[in-house]
Amino acid sequence: MRLIRFLLMLLVLAVAGVFVYNFWTGNGLTLRPPATSATGVDAAKARERGVELARNAAETTKAAAERTEAAVSEAAITAKIKSKMALDDFVRARTINVTTEGTRVTLTGAVHSEQERKRAIRLARETEGIAQVVDRLQVVKE
Repeated sequence: MRLIRFLLMLLVLAVAGVFVYNFWTGNGLTLRPPATSATGVDAAKARERGVELARNAAETTKAAAERTEAAVSEAAITAKIKSKMALDDFVRARTINVTTEGTRVTLTGAVHSEQERKRAIRLARETEGIAQVVDRLQVVKE
């Protein structure tokens, strides 16, 4: 019986010692988790790194979206010009290549008359969003 009392008293003293030690070291009356988890990972640093990675991903996505928008815009302008030429009675659109770089359009290929060349250039210039038309059309007699 004395042994059980002794062990019980030793246990009570050990628990009280832990509480006193925690109180004096500024941890309060209970144990606080350490700054790093059991795996050795600092949660605060991991959170900061996650925020940084998310910010970088957002910037990269924004830049990719802008590049995609520019490519789609250029393709839309090219399609507008090609469809205008296809619907025109004086221009043979299948012999004219249209390339768009930003607001600059380059027309290349062969046309059958000077009037057809001028009409193709005018159709390109009248398209919304075009600042410059580069004429590389060649007049070829049949």
